[in-house]
Amino acid sequence: MNNLIRLFSATFLALSLMTAAGCASTAKHEGTGEYVDDSVITTKVKAALFDEPNLRSGQINVETFKGVVQLSGFVSTQADINRAVQVTRSVKGVESVKNDMRLK
Repeated sequence: MNNLIRLFSATFLALSLMTAAGCASTAKHEGTGEYVDDSVITTKVKAALFDEPNLRSGQINVETFKGVVQLSGFVSTQADINRAVQVTRSVKGVESVKNDMRLK
């Protein structure tokens, strides 16, 4: 009976550890909480860009991974690129900005 309890306890511990490891993040994979946080950051950045009257925000793509925001797409001027990066950096939760925007 005592061995059965030990076996059950060991099995439960192993399953718990495997479950926790499956939800953890890695360099190329986000955990569930990080994915939600990144989705919120992406939404906030898109909203901030949309609120800029001189930016055509529909032409700027926004992706976020672990707080790093990547901006891509085509804009008309270098000033648009600079403004989009500046606006993005001002959003709470943004760790850094990767600029992949191009001029038309």
